[in-house]
Amino acid sequence: MDINSLIIFLAIGALAGWFAGKIIKGRGFGAIGNIIVGVVGAVLGGYVFSFLGVTAGGLIGSIITATVGAIILLFVISIAKKV
Repeated sequence: MDINSLIIFLAIGALAGWFAGKIIKGRGFGAIGNIIVGVVGAVLGGYVFSFLGVTAGGLIGSIITATVGAIILLFVISIAKKV
């Protein structure tokens, strides 16, 4: 992975984490928190999308996949906190 791909990957993660934070909690988690939530969400979203047979290509598809995964991650974390 070259430096440009890494920067794009982290930017998508940050954007997806910020979107998920706005949707689930109504706020972001800071730059580092958004990147972590977005990157983990991207992995989770990719797994869920492939399991369901859904494909999302390109930059917008990557952002959507990462955001959906981050939303699922935050939802699961909120349920785990309540238990």
